[in-house]
Amino acid sequence: MALVTYGDLTFDLQRKAIKNLHINVLPPEGHVRVSAPLNLSDTAIRIAVVRRLLWIRQQQAAFASQARQSERQLCSGESYYLWGRAYRLEVVPSSNVVSVKLQGGWIKLQAPLTYEAPRRELALQAWYRRLLQQRLPALLAKWEARLQVHAEFVGIKRMKTKWGSCNPDTKRIWLNLELVKKPPECLEFIVVHELVHLLERGHNSRFMALMDLHLPNWREQRTKLNQMPLAYNEWIY
Repeated sequence: MALVTYGDLTFDLQRKAIKNLHINVLPPEGHVRVSAPLNLSDTAIRIAVVRRLLWIRQQQAAFASQARQSERQLCSGESYYLWGRAYRLEVVPSSNVVSVKLQGGWIKLQAPLTYEAPRRELALQAWYRRLLQQRLPALLAKWEARLQVHAEFVGIKRMKTKWGSCNPDTKRIWLNLELVKKPPECLEFIVVHELVHLLERGHNSRFMALMDLHLPNWREQRTKLNQMPLAYNEWIY
C-alpha cells in the first residue's frame, strides 16, 4: 500500500485484482483509502479521486462532528453502552471475586482493589463478549435459514475499521465486539450483511438487491449504527 498526495489530500492507494475503483473514508479521522484495479493508470485514479473530492470532504466533516465518549478510566459514575442504551458503571470492591452484571439500571463491576483500570477493562470486555455470544445463535439460525446459506465459522473480535467481515471462500465471518454496545437491530443488519456476502462477494447491484429483498430497512439501520456515539478508542467505518 502506497501513500499518495494530490493537492491537499493524502490517501492510501492499494492496487488489487478488482474490476472497479473503490474510495473509502475511514474514521475516526476521515483517512482516505483507495483500492484500484492493477491496470488502472495513475491519471485515471487522480481523476476519480478529484471527482469524489466533495463527497470525501463531506464524509470527513461528518466524522469530525460525530459524538465520542471521553477516555474511560473504568471507575464508578462513567457511562457505558449496552444494546444502544447508556448505563452508569458501579465499581464494587471485593476480596477475590471478579464479576460484571446489569443490576438496577447500573453495570456493576465487582473486582479486587488491586485491579487497576486495564484489568477492570478486561473483565468488562469479557462480559460484553459473553452477551454478544449469547445473542448470536438465534440470529444466525434465523438468517441462515432465510438466506439458505451457512457460515462455517463466526467469531468476535475488536476491529479497527469494520463492523464485520466475511471470507466467502472459507465461509468465515468476523463480527466487531463493539456491536454489543449498539441497538440489537444494528447487530442484525451486520449479521445479514455478512451472510449475504456468502451469496455475493462484492457490494454490487446484486448485493444491494439481496439486501433490499431480505432486509428492506437496512439503510436506516446502517445510518443508525454510524450515528451512535463512538467509544474513545473505537474506529469504525
